[in-house]
Amino acid sequence: MQRRVFLFGIGGAAALAASGYVFTRPAEAETQMTPPQVHQALLENKVILIDVRRPDEWAGTGIAQGAVPLDMREDTFVENVRATMTTNPDRPVALICARGVRSRRVAARLALAGITQVIDVPEGMLGSAAGQGWIARGLPLDHRFSES
Repeated sequence: MQRRVFLFGIGGAAALAASGYVFTRPAEAETQMTPPQVHQALLENKVILIDVRRPDEWAGTGIAQGAVPLDMREDTFVENVRATMTTNPDRPVALICARGVRSRRVAARLALAGITQVIDVPEGMLGSAAGQGWIARGLPLDHRFSES
């Protein structure tokens, strides 16, 4: 059976709560790391970095060197993350997107699916209020997915 998570307003939540549903807040990412920290952890084989952006975004900028590109919109995304983890089950998964918004949401999604060793990279590839981002910090890129 496939579970689906729906976001809805307070009225909808209240109606479901009244009918006996119990709500728990999805777990946030276990921790956060800056791009340089993630890069160092990659070099030391301590994390698996997953770029959750779209293929056109990978093509536009490349991906972080050492990252695994998995489009978060794919129906098989969670299964693909699990498959990626099977080769290194003891390593946490670090998630990166463009500016940290999607990676945070995906961390909560993975937690709901039982994947709890998750690290968020809130700066993303392009930078955010959290910091400069992977590209502006001059960290290495993999251009195999880039437009040439």
